[in-house]
Amino acid sequence: MTDLALPTASVTPAHSVLRRFLSLVLIHGVLIAGAIFMLAPFVWMLVTSIKPPAEIFSAEISLWPKQFYGLQNYGFAMEKAPLLRFALNGVILCGGILIVQLLVAIPCAYALAKLDFPGRNALFVLVLLGLCIPVQVPAMPLYIALAQLGLLNTYFSMMVPFFLSVFAIFLFRQFFRSFPDDIINAARLDGMSEFEIVWRIVTPSAWPAIAAFSVFSAVAHWNDLYWPLIVISDAKLAPPPLGMMFFADAETGSNYGALTAAATILTAPLVIAFLVARRRFIDGITMTGVK
Repeated sequence: MTDLALPTASVTPAHSVLRRFLSLVLIHGVLIAGAIFMLAPFVWMLVTSIKPPAEIFSAEISLWPKQFYGLQNYGFAMEKAPLLRFALNGVILCGGILIVQLLVAIPCAYALAKLDFPGRNALFVLVLLGLCIPVQVPAMPLYIALAQLGLLNTYFSMMVPFFLSVFAIFLFRQFFRSFPDDIINAARLDGMSEFEIVWRIVTPSAWPAIAAFSVFSAVAHWNDLYWPLIVISDAKLAPPPLGMMFFADAETGSNYGALTAAATILTAPLVIAFLVARRRFIDGITMTGVK
């Protein structure tokens, strides 16, 4: 019996190592395939932006142009459309929305996470239900109200529907639940008000969650076309997606090299912002699920 058991003991570690190696290969293979799938449109956009028209419509597929045409495409795009103005409008829009969202969501999330009051759980359920309401539902009454107040074609009209973010309240509430109650109780004993506790003690520890939400908010509103298309008709106020639509309709026709060059210029700020905040973004996503 002992002789039969020894070969089994020597084979089992090899099988486990092989099984682990194959699982790692499978996992990394899936991740690499997903990364290629996600990056392929950006690579194709960059390559198309430096190709001449003849190569763009050629049946031959190549990742590098035979004739470099980037200066012409980018020069045409910058000359025919105020792309930097569109990008500035996007920065103003995303920055204004994000600041108000944080000012509103952080105290609300703190109250739902750390304060005991009647109806707290019911309010949190309403927050979760609010995640199910798309922006199209209140679009008509908001448009009528803004039109009657004479606020169409303003930055405020593009920002106001998004000042209250139920997703931000949910995200910060999950993060604040892991904050030690002993620190909050000690601050109360020292005479600090709840307002001071929120902004001077709790919020400084929430930078990972703030960074994560900032990325979500900036990407969503930088790429939003639906609401600006309703309330904005002045090209000087157009955010990047609406500006691209104006540019495509008015100037380029079938000049896809210039179109992709403009898209590259307007996409670059988002990519740079994500690369800068990626570590805090990942930390915020992982820490919001920790109790």
